[in-house]
Amino acid sequence: MDLKTQTRKTIGKSNHQEKIFLEGPQSRRKDFFFTVKILIELIKGFRALHFVGPCATVFGSARFNEDHPTYKLSREVGAGLAQLGFTVITGGGPGVMEAANRGAKDVGGKSVGCNIVLPKEQKPNKYLDKWVYIRFFFVRKVLLVKYSYAFVVMPGGFGTMDEFFEALTLIQTLTIKRFPVVLMDKVFYKNMYAHFEIMAEKGAISKDDMDLFLYTDSVQEAMEHIKKHGIEQFQLRKKKIRKVFPLFGEKH
Repeated sequence: MDLKTQTRKTIGKSNHQEKIFLEGPQSRRKDFFFTVKILIELIKGFRALHFVGPCATVFGSARFNEDHPTYKLSREVGAGLAQLGFTVITGGGPGVMEAANRGAKDVGGKSVGCNIVLPKEQKPNKYLDKWVYIRFFFVRKVLLVKYSYAFVVMPGGFGTMDEFFEALTLIQTLTIKRFPVVLMDKVFYKNMYAHFEIMAEKGAISKDDMDLFLYTDSVQEAMEHIKKHGIEQFQLRKKKIRKVFPLFGEKH
């Protein structure tokens, strides 16, 4: 079975599961097997990404082509992260994701994708050393957080906002450590940043929460921030590669 046929079948199964899930409470048997499917997805992701770290995740829109300024900026970001020693991990698709993965490859770095299965087929971009297909968005977000020591948020849409706020919330609530988060492109995020200031002024968030991320246009400033609050703070070093178990689907 070729990749395209396999992808379509996976999408079909995912859509069917979503319809069942939205019908409301299911039988205990169906709920149990749905839980098992989620567990299998997690294990598949863990095994596929077990040896890729330490990673830095780049979030952003899939809609920008290579002539777009954001694509070019994202490519610089990917290169900068790779030069710091990170494996660049993205959602594995086109646009910003492709640009960041491409930037990593430009400088000989490692590039990984965690691709979501969508009704409108999203193909893995061609700059990935390794990628894994995931059916559920929340499982994908778990994987992108689990292996990352830094997050860079490029211009994007609803999905990007979801991922950005997920990372911020986990850090704010001390669910994960205070990894560096960079919000890149002051023009694009000008109004959102202003709203953050209103939130802090009104007491919806703490004023200190504004320090949970760096708001910048500069790739150099972003890399310095990540180096200080990611690499140096957590004393990141290249780990010795442990034994691979092919039976579990593990690869270097």
